[in-house]
Amino acid sequence: MPLVYQQNINQHSRLGLWHITEPESFFLQEVPLQRSITHPHKRLQHLAGRRLLRELFPDFPYNLIRIADTRKPFLENEAYHFSISHCGDYAAVLVSRTERVGVDVEAETWRTEKVKHRFLLPNEIQLIETVAAEKNIVPVQLFTLAWSIKEALYKWYGSGEIDFKEHLRIHTLQVQDNGGTAACQVLKQHAVALQVHFLFIGGNCISWVKSS
Repeated sequence: MPLVYQQNINQHSRLGLWHITEPESFFLQEVPLQRSITHPHKRLQHLAGRRLLRELFPDFPYNLIRIADTRKPFLENEAYHFSISHCGDYAAVLVSRTERVGVDVEAETWRTEKVKHRFLLPNEIQLIETVAAEKNIVPVQLFTLAWSIKEALYKWYGSGEIDFKEHLRIHTLQVQDNGGTAACQVLKQHAVALQVHFLFIGGNCISWVKSS
């Protein structure tokens, strides 16, 4: 089944992860292509994300989605707050009727460890290396997670002009089994403390955050 993970976070908010195995024709039966996308796989990702919105909330008005200058999709009437992420053959969506949200899915890759100094402060790098040693986790998995956490925070913020290293902070990282939480802050205009949840699944990590 393509819906590989779903969580009803509360009565207003739902999270879903879709493994894209279907052809484009499958999605076009249910959701239209709302903008011109020439790359076949990116078009498939786009359609899967829209289809997942309806999977989580059947009355979601995907035909009313607009794209802000920051490339963030939104509904003008804010009947739903939502965030969409794509990576490879996966699409992740977080939808809420009441709260601002952000979601990100990333495939575990050594590239994040290679460029860690570009998006992490020294104390954040130390935190990740300490947790990796304590939990016997390959560091590359946690550096990918750190990037995913900051992407989710960036999408939650939604207004662009964010420096991942300076404005998005990871203070603690609690890893249990195949998931956990991170205590974070968005330091833009004023400081906002947020808890990011994450899950490791199918060689990917998915991170999500909503307003408290």
